[in-house]
Amino acid sequence: MMTHQAKTDFSQGSIPSNILRLAGPMTLAQLVNVLYNIVDRIYIGRMGADATNALTGLGVCFPIITIVMAFANLVGMGGAPLFSIHRGAGHDEEAEGIMGNCVTLLLLFGVGLTAVGLLVRRPLLLALGASSVTFPYAMSYITIYLTGNVFVMLSLGMNTFINAQGFARTGMLTVMIGAALNLILDPIFIFALHLGVRGAAIATVLSQAAAALWTMRFLTGKRTLLRLRRRHLRLRASRVKRIVTLGLAGFTMNVTNSLVQVACNSSLQSFGGDLYVGVMTVLNSVREIIVLPVNGLSSSAQPVISYNYGAGLHARVRQAIRFLSGLSIVYSLAIWGAIALFPRFFIHIFNTDAALTAAGMPAMHVYFFGFFLMALQFAGQTVFTGLGKSGYAIFFSIFRKGIVVIPLTLLLPHIAGLGVYGVFLAEPVSNLLGGVACFTTMYRTVYRRLEE
Repeated sequence: MMTHQAKTDFSQGSIPSNILRLAGPMTLAQLVNVLYNIVDRIYIGRMGADATNALTGLGVCFPIITIVMAFANLVGMGGAPLFSIHRGAGHDEEAEGIMGNCVTLLLLFGVGLTAVGLLVRRPLLLALGASSVTFPYAMSYITIYLTGNVFVMLSLGMNTFINAQGFARTGMLTVMIGAALNLILDPIFIFALHLGVRGAAIATVLSQAAAALWTMRFLTGKRTLLRLRRRHLRLRASRVKRIVTLGLAGFTMNVTNSLVQVACNSSLQSFGGDLYVGVMTVLNSVREIIVLPVNGLSSSAQPVISYNYGAGLHARVRQAIRFLSGLSIVYSLAIWGAIALFPRFFIHIFNTDAALTAAGMPAMHVYFFGFFLMALQFAGQTVFTGLGKSGYAIFFSIFRKGIVVIPLTLLLPHIAGLGVYGVFLAEPVSNLLGGVACFTTMYRTVYRRLEE
């Protein structure tokens, strides 16, 4: 029987088996992780007469929540590939040093975001598109969420180091603990205790706290291969610089996502009102679910790519790139077909309001058109990040959302009477331009040069 050390030596065995062994648990873990917010939306969408307004208020909070996740990704997605590269090269002490510095960074960012967020939450929510009707719901949710964002950051940021060591099932269990609690606590706080949106936020914070506690306990325990040690908590400038530089790709992607949400909410509020802000909330929720398998596959391919790159096994890196790209495209083609055929089913997961459904179905067809091109962006970004090529990773994070989506979101509604559909059309155009540009650059600058 293979030891865990042998199983996590990604230089051995077939590349597809190494990736798929991680992909199942990591995809399930990401599915469960998304449930933190998805479950909130499902319950809030069934609160009764005010359900649609409450759901729209929660949608207004998305850009702020995305910023919190951006800082978690800045540290987690920056530290984990470096950790894997050093582990593959046999530099265990430096790998542990990177992990320790990441904990300290997450704590500092978490406390700072709580303080700043609570100070500016009122004007910020109004700027993000909250109306007089939806503002109270948004204010109630984000106030409680921000008080517990340190737990969110620790559970998200440090779980990457569990997965990077090959403990995919443990990483899955980390998120399942929090999600199971959220699933149980949501109906209690929302309905039984009549706390509504505030109850959803309380349930989320308590659940994330449990997940963060489990994560830290595992990384300081005896089962992990490389351990979180007190001597590595002190920040070292050289490590912080490398972590932040590589993590800027994931950070930029989240920040630009937040800016896109702001632009979408602003345009939709102007051209369609609260109803279409609610439609975008549902579309974003559906998107979070359907990209999970691609996210899981990318997350499982990244440590395999990083480890083999650190070990100098370039042929195996190329094989991993081919496998990741092909499987991602096949899946995204299949899910695009499902959305095109059954849009009502996906909308009704979150809300059954007749007006929202009628407005949401044509919007869904436009928003997800050509969805398979998204896989090209994911594959390219994963390779750039996994090989430590931060410059390319950062540029294409900015390019797709910042240079393509945001200007189109603001301009298209004014062209040819497109109105709200101009906002939804910006997404498929960005998938085409961003996906093709990112993947082509990865192929020419990385894949072909690895062969040489």
